[in-house]
Amino acid sequence: MAIVGINGIGKSTLLRTIGNFQPKIAGDILFEGKPQTDFAPIDFSKKVSVVLTEPIASKNLTVVELIALGRQPYTNWIGNLSPTDKSKINEAVQILELDNLKQKKCYELSDGQLQRVLIARALAQDTDIILLDEPTTHLDLFHKVQILKILKSIAHKTNKTIVFTSHEIEMAIQLCDKILILDGHKNPFEKPSKLIENKAFESLFPSNTVVFDSISGTFRIQK
Repeated sequence: MAIVGINGIGKSTLLRTIGNFQPKIAGDILFEGKPQTDFAPIDFSKKVSVVLTEPIASKNLTVVELIALGRQPYTNWIGNLSPTDKSKINEAVQILELDNLKQKKCYELSDGQLQRVLIARALAQDTDIILLDEPTTHLDLFHKVQILKILKSIAHKTNKTIVFTSHEIEMAIQLCDKILILDGHKNPFEKPSKLIENKAFESLFPSNTVVFDSISGTFRIQK
């Protein structure tokens, strides 16, 4: 699922609020019918994992060391990895196709490779929900598509709920099961085909600048 909208509409704010990185402004956030605030931090971290845009604390870690940090909610106080922890880490490495990069330092990676590692860390955390803030930022077209296809594959194969914010609206239309459009009014949430049918994308940007073509599912510059 993608959260899309114009700059400043509140995409990242919503994602960070759901992930409990900042207090909610209004309304209620429920997980399994319980308020978000009812969960202890350790319990919440077993339900929701997050990939933010902030740089990682230490790029001197190896790829496998960074992925292993996703198991912190389950390890003992000295961080010993159990057979289950190691299995989850290896599974994430395989799914994100990082086997040949496991021993590389994170500072040696390209932006696209590092993003896959951060997704692998979230996957190793083994939560029902994975939140990602702008996961395709600073990536070229190939790597943008690669990351979004990987996320779709993970969601379908593991039955996890994956929610990400994005400016890549046309890609989201093609690859996402559902999209939430933050427009500051109705904030429609539907399958892309239904949103197109309801003309939800056509008022997203000023019509004298960009128009949405419902036939092709793309935006055109109004010349």
